[in-house]
Amino acid sequence: METTIASVLKLPQAPLSQTSAARPVIAVLVPCYNEEAAIERVVREFRAALPEAVIYVYDNNSRDRTQEVARAAGAEVRIERRQGKGNVVRRMFADIEADAYVLVDGDATYHAPSARAMVRCLFDECLDMVVGCRVHTEAEAYRSGHQFGNAMLTGFVANLFGRTFSDILSGYRVFSRRFVKSFPALSQGFETETELTVHALELRMPVMEIETPYGARMEGSTSKLSTYRDGLRILRLILQLYKHERPMSYFSILAGMLALLSVVLGTPLILEWLRTGLVPRFPTAILATGVMIMAFLSLTVGLVLETVTRGRQELKRLIYLQVPRFGARR
Repeated sequence: METTIASVLKLPQAPLSQTSAARPVIAVLVPCYNEEAAIERVVREFRAALPEAVIYVYDNNSRDRTQEVARAAGAEVRIERRQGKGNVVRRMFADIEADAYVLVDGDATYHAPSARAMVRCLFDECLDMVVGCRVHTEAEAYRSGHQFGNAMLTGFVANLFGRTFSDILSGYRVFSRRFVKSFPALSQGFETETELTVHALELRMPVMEIETPYGARMEGSTSKLSTYRDGLRILRLILQLYKHERPMSYFSILAGMLALLSVVLGTPLILEWLRTGLVPRFPTAILATGVMIMAFLSLTVGLVLETVTRGRQELKRLIYLQVPRFGARR
């Protein structure tokens, strides 16, 4: 489900406390690495957009004055020593207690005024995740290589999992407490956005996309994303998640490839045997037989892991349901 920029900005700006009898606790989570040039603006703009929220800046071994600038701007600054955005997200989700979590990068490229509308959608429609789908008007904001990579990976996730978002790599998201406290954060780097997306899809959580403006970086702020290195890491994560979440499909494809190879190797031998009654290339016959056995073993592994995965998904769902939604625990 997706809305447009216009509908986001036209949503009423009444205090979020009106969405429930109890006032929600909102946390803005900002992972940072060398963002001295932009972090003051991020804190200031999100303070204006969500004055009732607590803004947490998690510094990830910055070598500049990111911590000092963020603290002077009024943010609560904490430190995560293990390098990588995934490690920072894991720490933030474990440490912070809130009813709604706004996750945003510290590079001042995301549209802070959209945060209130995204949080309102989360509460009013009882969602677990609202994704800020990036819409850029400046060529510098979203490099063509990143656009192509995002489109490729988004389409790949759609083909693998059958349902997806239009911007799976967006770093601008709002989460419910249920999502955050049931999310098994395993990734270490920029592939964490993909992991967040697949977690929501696998548990069939209620989610929404909202188009939000996406701007260029400020002068002095540089991207930490490597188009090719991080793109390959994200692609590898998707394949790993596919193996873990769709083992029957994954190992069936592997079994089919092995069986095809066995047939290609064995067909000439069978034809020769039917014609002469002899098997002239005995090692090839052994290889073809072994490859076919491996194909059947792969299929068996897929059947076993499919049962294990079903039980694990049920357990993840039960853990998710144990976390009360906002309003139910008040």
